[in-house]
Amino acid sequence: MAILRTYARLWTDDLDGALPLLEQLTGEQPHLRLGFHEVGLAAIGNFLVIAGPAEERAKYAHASATVVVDDLDALQTALESADATITTPATDGPTGRFLYARHADGAGIEYVEWNPELVHALIHT
Repeated sequence: MAILRTYARLWTDDLDGALPLLEQLTGEQPHLRLGFHEVGLAAIGNFLVIAGPAEERAKYAHASATVVVDDLDALQTALESADATITTPATDGPTGRFLYARHADGAGIEYVEWNPELVHALIHT
């Protein structure tokens, strides 16, 4: 199991309003943009911007980072052997599969296994 990418999470009311500064700071355009339930998401550089009404964003605030891995099943085994708690089991999402875990030290992380097309487009380019 390997970590392919790690994103710091940024929270905003307005996705379009947040992106120009991040484009300037990173020198990049968003490489991923999508909606998920009632929030909008954009990945730019090493940031994952999560936008929408505060009450909707709060549903995802228990995780401090999003980590993309190449094998979610192997990751889950590693987490469980380290006494982590799976707080949201592996679930299909718009980019592949994800789960949420709370590490034994209390850190909350979203782990994502991207579908092969995204891995090819965003990692192996």
